[in-house]
Amino acid sequence: MNNRISLLFNHKPKNILSVFFTAGHPYLNSTVDIIECLERKGVDMVEIGLPFSDPMADGPVIQASSNRAIENGITVKKILADVAEARKKVTKMPFILMGYINPIMQYGFSRFFQDAELAGVDGLIIPDLPFDDYMAEFQELSRKHNIDMIMLITPETSAERIRRIDRECDGFIYMVSSASTTGTKERFSEEQIEYFHRINAMNLVHPRLIGFGISNPATLAEAFENSSGAIIGSLFIKCLESSSTVDEAVDNLLEKLGC
Repeated sequence: MNNRISLLFNHKPKNILSVFFTAGHPYLNSTVDIIECLERKGVDMVEIGLPFSDPMADGPVIQASSNRAIENGITVKKILADVAEARKKVTKMPFILMGYINPIMQYGFSRFFQDAELAGVDGLIIPDLPFDDYMAEFQELSRKHNIDMIMLITPETSAERIRRIDRECDGFIYMVSSASTTGTKERFSEEQIEYFHRINAMNLVHPRLIGFGISNPATLAEAFENSSGAIIGSLFIKCLESSSTVDEAVDNLLEKLGC
């Protein structure tokens, strides 16, 4: 079934801008305001982070935002309620939840997918979910509830695994720009550009978005040139922390990216 993710890529196959933020950061009730503001200012897709105390794929900026959100009292139940509230006004923008397996397991897998569908979630990214577990338990759930399971690839991911992900998953492929944690970088290296070219030459079925390290017009342009779009995370977290309002934070983000 089509959901908002496939509709977005069909309508806008290039230059997609997706923005990540941690739910419950910088304050407990900020999630709805952030989603509505991003949509209003032209962002194409939003990734809502489920805070976890040991986020292994995240750099210090996003780790700190997770810790603060947990201290603020955020819960999975609260996040889903906030997403449902935002969905009442933001009807077309795809919502992606990104989090680690432990909080979802504690909530209950079947209950999580059911409640996420009711809240208007379109996709789910679980960086520490083994692919075999996805095939055994999550693929059926995700397709039953029309929530795309989105997998990450890195420069070290084998061609065989990439093709398996392309064959068995839905939505888009999250191209991690380097074999490191999240964080901002001034430019992509020659090795990273070569990796982008190598993946493009595979002629995969699913579109790709590049994430990790995009923080300025140069890296954004390279991501746009070498994929369907870019995912921004750490830079927006920094903008939220240095701005007095959500509107100001989004404006600062777009200015830093040259949008």
